[in-house]
Amino acid sequence: MNDLDKLGLENVKEIYYNLSYDEIFEHEVRNNEGRVSENGTFMVDTGIFTGRSPKDKYFVKQDPSQKYIAWGKINQPITKELFDKLLAKAKKQLSNKNIYIQDAFCGSSDASKKSVRFVTEVAWQAHFVKNMFIRPSKEELKTFKPEFVVYNACKITNEYYKTDGLNSEVFVIFNVEENIAVIGGTWYGGEMKKGIFSMMNYWLPLENKLSMHCSANVGKSGDVALFFGLSGTGKTTLSTDANRALIGDDEHGWDDEGVFNFEGGCYAKCINLDPKSEPEIYAAIKKNALLENVVADENGKVDYSDGSKTENTRVSYPIYHIENVAPGLKAGHPKNIIFLTADAFGVLPPVSKLNKEQAMYYFLSGYTAKVAGTERGITEPVATFSACFGEAFLPLHPTVYARLLGEKIDKHGVNVYLVNTGWSGGEYGVGKRMSIKATRSCINAILDGSINECEFENFEPFNIAIPKALEGVETRLLNPINAWEDKARYNELKENLAKKFIENFKRYEDVKEGVEFAKAGPKI
Repeated sequence: MNDLDKLGLENVKEIYYNLSYDEIFEHEVRNNEGRVSENGTFMVDTGIFTGRSPKDKYFVKQDPSQKYIAWGKINQPITKELFDKLLAKAKKQLSNKNIYIQDAFCGSSDASKKSVRFVTEVAWQAHFVKNMFIRPSKEELKTFKPEFVVYNACKITNEYYKTDGLNSEVFVIFNVEENIAVIGGTWYGGEMKKGIFSMMNYWLPLENKLSMHCSANVGKSGDVALFFGLSGTGKTTLSTDANRALIGDDEHGWDDEGVFNFEGGCYAKCINLDPKSEPEIYAAIKKNALLENVVADENGKVDYSDGSKTENTRVSYPIYHIENVAPGLKAGHPKNIIFLTADAFGVLPPVSKLNKEQAMYYFLSGYTAKVAGTERGITEPVATFSACFGEAFLPLHPTVYARLLGEKIDKHGVNVYLVNTGWSGGEYGVGKRMSIKATRSCINAILDGSINECEFENFEPFNIAIPKALEGVETRLLNPINAWEDKARYNELKENLAKKFIENFKRYEDVKEGVEFAKAGPKI
């Protein structure tokens, strides 16, 4: 066993190292960690945390990383002393018992991948890691050297958090210099996934490579499409297309060779999952997948419409559960970039075309709605601005990522679009969510290039181009006011949303790029 003596654990009873799927399943059942569905998929509950706990995420403030990190509400500082105390607490919890070690790669590019070791006492969390990250071969495991270690001590809490000056008893802490993360107080698997994503968002831009919160797929002619968006906006659903090879559903890098997946699996939302509208994802839920917080009857039949535990029901599965996957989980440079937003106000059009300056503006704005259940305390959609459609995972200043994206759009002549997968015909509670069918029609028109044959009109005051007619989409939906009965209310919300964009973008006025890109925003 390589490097296990460096983990600092005492009197470990048994070490279960990189178990196979069948072995993990045996442990999950033996440990009574969940139930088995009618088709053999293991089901677990993640406790009171059914989403991330972003207010409990910290970085150790020390040199040299502290000069790069954008400190604030997203990247909260913690002292080295307090980190050491909580790490010791986590190691004590993981000592004197059986532990699971799962080794994995993050990044399908040999030039950019990182080797990560996960340590936990819960078998299903090893299962989650095996699903979500890139699985080393047997030969690669023989020489595996972890560059980063995650201690997941989910069963402990920090009872002294108030005197320690922390937000709650939960902690998710990253030490960049020591290449260690420690998790306590939350069982939610997504903390491990997004934790390593945060670290990739630190490492890659410093190498002049772009890290992205997006899904990606590639057509038969090699045309690559990127789909940016926060949780619940449709990244997974829209990138999973029987006619296109999936590169990945959530996290990617973009270097001189092209686009590459960070992960080896998918983490899809299950609420109201319908085999007719999302057949690939539905079919991926089988043995070796892992269902989280779903409701099932005594026979193990899952009711995907039941959100009584959480609206954020999830399934993780290895990416090969999707039939049409890009070889090597990578491809060339993108032809199209699509920004997905779930507009809770029903103001934005279903599709609009952006020029390069507008692309940078809407990328930095990252407007969407936090969908119920994706974060602790969110019970209904809340309008928000999240820089680069993933601000919660950006250790560096957002303009670092925007500058890299702008350079690549210029260099490779990429088309950029804004697609609203949110509400139409009224605001949340009045209107209806855009149908997947209508959104698919918008996406298909972008990918096959037919949208460029449309006649466009200007959508004021946002000054973005919208098609007057588009096959597969009701014409009245294309200019949203036409789908509203209360036109006065629509105009009121439209002006209010434009003002919110303008107000939000003021936070970039202290940066040269921010002043420049602000000119491409709404004009009131």
